[in-house]
Amino acid sequence: MNGAEIKTIFFKDDGVIPGNPNLPVILYLGSLKDEPEETEAIFNRNGWLNSWTNGVFDYHHYHSNAHEVLGVIRGSAVLQLGGEHGQKFELTAGDVAVLPAGTGHKRCSASKDFRVVGAYPDGMDYNLCTGKPGERPKVLEDIARVPLPNTDPLYGAAGPLMSAWKPQQQTGSHA
Repeated sequence: MNGAEIKTIFFKDDGVIPGNPNLPVILYLGSLKDEPEETEAIFNRNGWLNSWTNGVFDYHHYHSNAHEVLGVIRGSAVLQLGGEHGQKFELTAGDVAVLPAGTGHKRCSASKDFRVVGAYPDGMDYNLCTGKPGERPKVLEDIARVPLPNTDPLYGAAGPLMSAWKPQQQTGSHA
């Protein structure tokens, strides 16, 4: 897991996909490039459970009741994060994305062999939201209630996620 490039990106509510007002997406680029086949075991060892192996839906969706980690184990894909007005990222085997509850994600394109492992902190169950008008305001309440994970899916108790997602300090008003 050496040599990873770590990026943090905030996505705002675009009126359809809510994003997460307090937590950034964290990309660990190249973090598992030498051991992509170990991705699921690493996630599970660090308490990110209820894992699965498949692809990513080709439409914008998000989970309002759970954070999610996605680790590319084979091939590559371009994923759009943050909804229709979000950003596109090319992820390849060994890349990992941690998506806070409310973060939209969609597969724009992928290699034929693309496979990803997904998991959730403490094995939380997850829902599937697509930004339909009737989903609000319940999803906003759900997102606000999702607890912070106890561990980083790659590094455990001392990983970058733990400092990037520390409880927000209320230090005054924000403009």
